This record gives sequence, C-alpha cells and structure tokens, in this order.
Amino acid sequence: MQLYYISGGQRSGKSRYAQELALQLSATPVYLATSRAWDDDHRQRIARHVADRDERWTTLEEEKYLSRLDLTGRTVVLDCVTLWLTNFFTDAEYEVEKALQQAQQEFDKLMLQECTLLVISNEIGMGLHASTEAGRKFTDLQGWLNQYIAQRADHAIFMVSGLPLTIK
Repeated sequence: MQLYYISGGQRSGKSRYAQELALQLSATPVYLATSRAWDDDHRQRIARHVADRDERWTTLEEEKYLSRLDLTGRTVVLDCVTLWLTNFFTDAEYEVEKALQQAQQEFDKLMLQECTLLVISNEIGMGLHASTEAGRKFTDLQGWLNQYIAQRADHAIFMVSGLPLTIK
C-alpha cells in the first residue's frame, strides 16, 4: 500500500491535483466516489466531477464499505473522506465516537489492500466556527479522522489556492 493524503479547503484544487497525480502514476486509474446524492445541487456537483474524467478512468461508487472493493494493483483516487465520513456520522445518528470508530475500522481494512491510494479530505476546521451542535461535532470528527489518515500516509499534501504544499 502506498498512501497519499491530500487535504485542503473547499475549492482548493484537491481533486484536480489528485487526478493529475493519479494519471502520472497509472494509465488507467480508479476514481472511488463516496458521496450520497443529497439534493439537486449535490447531483450537479457529482455530474461535474464525472465530466472531468475521460475514458482512462474507471469510476466506482461506494458510500461506506470501501474495503469490499478489489483495488489490488490499482491506483485509486478516494474522493472524498468528508463525504464518506458524513455517511457514517448520519447513519450513527450523529454519535461522534461511534462514527469515528466505524470509519477508522473500515479505513484500516482498506489499508490491507495492495494498491496506491490517493485520499482527498477537507480541512473544515480552519474556517468559521460551526453554528450548530451537529456542525461542531462533525468538524471535530473530521479533524480526528484526518489526523488518523495523515499519520498513516507515506505522502501528505496540503492544497492552498490550487498550489500543493508538501507536508510529508
């Protein structure tokens, strides 16, 4: 397993960077989408991401159980941890500890596969303080899972205004 962790704020260029890197690492990468289509706006965002990729890409969709997929020998862009974690948080009825434990366990199972994994995640704790209890809980949850993944990463890149900053 080779793990790249790519984080940054919204519209920081994370997905574009990860996709370009994946194409440098493989002629036929996999795009692993984790999002649920929550509303029309979200469906439009998903469609835009799909349109960004050409025939070299294989797209897989999995909301929670990523380790069920056979990714052996592949270069995989996991987009993204924030949406994936939202699925655990929602299904755990906003219980932070339960959602964190489930996501960590599933991530550990995924790490057993022999693949190159480029994990995209948002740094949501660097902006405004969330105005709701659920928002504050999720911000903490996201930060803890980001740390968990980053500590295991071989490479960590922080995106700022479309520019990659290598951290690790």
